[in-house]
Amino acid sequence: MKFGYFDDVRREYVITRPDTPYPWINYLGSEDFFSLISNTSGGYCFYKDARMLRLTRYRYNNVPTDAGGRYFYINDQGTVWNPGWAPTKTPLDSYGCRHGLGYSIFGSSKNGLRATQTVFVPIGADCEVTRLTMKNTSAEPKSFQVFSFVEFCLWNAYDDMTNFQRNFNIGEVEVDGRAIYHKSEYRERRNHYAVFGVNTAIDGFDTDRESFLGAYNGFDRPDAVLEGKPRNSVASGWAPVGSHCVRMTLAPGEEKSLIYVLGYCENPEDQKWESPNVVNKAPAKKLLSAFSTDAQVDSALSRIKEYWDGLLSNFRLDSRDEKLNRMVNIWNQYQCMVTFNMSRSASYFESGIGRGMGFRDSAQDLLGFVHLIPSRARTRILDIAATQMEDGSAYHQYQPLTKRGNHEVGSGFNDDSLWLIFGVIAYLKETGDWPVLQEQVPFNNAEGTEVPLLEHLKRSFDHVLNNLGPHGLPLIGRADWNDCLNLNCFSKTPGESFQTCANFESGIAESVFIAGLFVSVGPAYAEILRRSGCAGEAERALREVRNMTDAILRDGWDGEWFLRAYDAFGDKVGSRECDEGKLFIEPQGFCVMAGVGVKEGLAQRALDSVHRHLDTEFGLVLNWPSYTSYRLNLGEISSYPPGYKENGGIFCHNNPWVSIAETVLGRGDLAFSVYKKTCPAYTEQISEVHRTEPYVYAQMIAGRDAPRHGEAKNSWLTGTAAWSFYNVSQFILGIRPQFDGLEIDPCIPEDFGSFTVERKFRGSTYRIEIDNTAGKSKGVKSMTLDGEPVRGNVLSVCGDGQKHVVRVCMG
Repeated sequence: MKFGYFDDVRREYVITRPDTPYPWINYLGSEDFFSLISNTSGGYCFYKDARMLRLTRYRYNNVPTDAGGRYFYINDQGTVWNPGWAPTKTPLDSYGCRHGLGYSIFGSSKNGLRATQTVFVPIGADCEVTRLTMKNTSAEPKSFQVFSFVEFCLWNAYDDMTNFQRNFNIGEVEVDGRAIYHKSEYRERRNHYAVFGVNTAIDGFDTDRESFLGAYNGFDRPDAVLEGKPRNSVASGWAPVGSHCVRMTLAPGEEKSLIYVLGYCENPEDQKWESPNVVNKAPAKKLLSAFSTDAQVDSALSRIKEYWDGLLSNFRLDSRDEKLNRMVNIWNQYQCMVTFNMSRSASYFESGIGRGMGFRDSAQDLLGFVHLIPSRARTRILDIAATQMEDGSAYHQYQPLTKRGNHEVGSGFNDDSLWLIFGVIAYLKETGDWPVLQEQVPFNNAEGTEVPLLEHLKRSFDHVLNNLGPHGLPLIGRADWNDCLNLNCFSKTPGESFQTCANFESGIAESVFIAGLFVSVGPAYAEILRRSGCAGEAERALREVRNMTDAILRDGWDGEWFLRAYDAFGDKVGSRECDEGKLFIEPQGFCVMAGVGVKEGLAQRALDSVHRHLDTEFGLVLNWPSYTSYRLNLGEISSYPPGYKENGGIFCHNNPWVSIAETVLGRGDLAFSVYKKTCPAYTEQISEVHRTEPYVYAQMIAGRDAPRHGEAKNSWLTGTAAWSFYNVSQFILGIRPQFDGLEIDPCIPEDFGSFTVERKFRGSTYRIEIDNTAGKSKGVKSMTLDGEPVRGNVLSVCGDGQKHVVRVCMG
């Protein structure tokens, strides 16, 4: 069943019925101010940090679902409805939601009134703008009221939802004409406030939630709206909200627009007040005036379109596969931007109050983002590196506002350090920005500890070598990429974190996955050292890579696939000797990606085992068989019911690893088959099964051992986005940046046909025309650049700002 359709021309997903299986959301904003908005206008917004500077409330896991948002109630002679259907859920004559790139549009009608609600976060402004256009489509004049509504969060989202004994006493607002100012705690430690204004005279307002809703009502039955009488309430000590009442009369065919601005404002400490206890409104008035006319709104929307036109022109595919084109050209890159901005912090599934930015997560997100805005990728790399410790370990997470490590989680995830190298490699290959290696970066953000970024990479590499176990394989620490494989964290206490209870550091538990990652980054890291004048270090790095490869082949091979790990007692994990959890996906993908076992024929045997034991119609499960009992020595992985998350779920993040591994073997049909099974555009027809948005990737799909096999969860904020784009752009389509140029090496199904990619790279644009009339999966027979033959399959850097035509013949 479908709940909408793709409009590829407008780059929108059009939702045609509001009762989607989950709230299907969009992200607004790309700089400092962000909003999440669902297909029923639910969601919330924040400035920079979803925990510490939350402007509006949202109720996760609430009944009904998707509670809280920016609502517009229309009272048409006693019939009350919303353009986004919720929260009143009044049956509408028509409904539509168009999620576009950086904006969402709701278009609904009822009883001869047409409402169009356009919502976006302007570029360069710290606010959310909503234009509500009302049109009378009837033959008679229409008189009605429009009530806006937002519920303010008391800034710290965690404290807001827990500390009621304080929070039911601190709410403060000011009302100045048609603008409502939320100033809770502004009298004391804060120098920021929120403003919610409209561009027309109002006929009343409310700022006290109970006065507006009624003590026992939900959002669906607000007393003020149902009675058509704003209370003009001023919140004092209770829950602050913002609501404007506007009375409108429209002649037949007439339409008018209302423009609402919900913004974040700061004042210097010495300029907080206009007069005693009266907020300095200068920044708010400037913000409101910037979006007070239709012309200003249209201009801001045009800037957003131009912004995305520019970004998406960096990589564009033209193939005969419509679904592949829309994912590569629009939605996958869009999701990569959102994931880069949010990491894993704020979505419908992530509340924005706990995780902050992940060290490993953010490094991997660079893979899908670095070609979009390299300068921001550079900044992110330096931010990540600054949370590293002097011994090469790192904070597992850091907070986006302070850039400081998250002490609640700490460190001890022994793969983290290698992901910094992985991200820097991707950045250098994209940009050629070698001076970044000499940027001075502190350890643990401590002043006086600054060393060049290159030294941080050395500490990362050596952290693995300084933490090897009995088999010469890397010690896993609390966990590796699989946060739920906790081989040194033995937890029997309900509610205790599996990761932070680290109560048993064995010095024995080893990870074959980390070993594969080490081998994968090693050669490129050695090349970075060589080009930086560290020839001796480069040779040592390559020697250690060979040693690690030997260790994997000696003690990490299980006969038909690579082992996953050794536990704290030296017993095998992910082995045919195990009763459950015999085979894990992670080392199969990464070891083969690294080239381990390719010439020995072991890589193909490992991937054949993956397809034989892990494959399902919805993707590859993470492990087989699922665990049916809790294993104290394995941790959180065995706490999930079979088929969910890391216990036999389809963890979409690592399906691309297997797809890339198949391109290493030249098996294009298998690589593309793995890609398609988790790609959302290919699952749109089964949205009632899949449930999450058909335009973005999910983190997890329930595996075959789950009652709801095929049901997805945790959409949007997942490393799947970056890895899927990295996979399809660089390995399947084969347009791969290297240190000295652009390598062309497709690996596609034999019947894929010819295709064209336009790729911007280091100041030039390359139109790369791939001729596959020979029906080959892999292999470049010949290549020309502007008509001149090219030896091999690597384009040297032109860097001339011009457009070049590349013709490639596979064979």
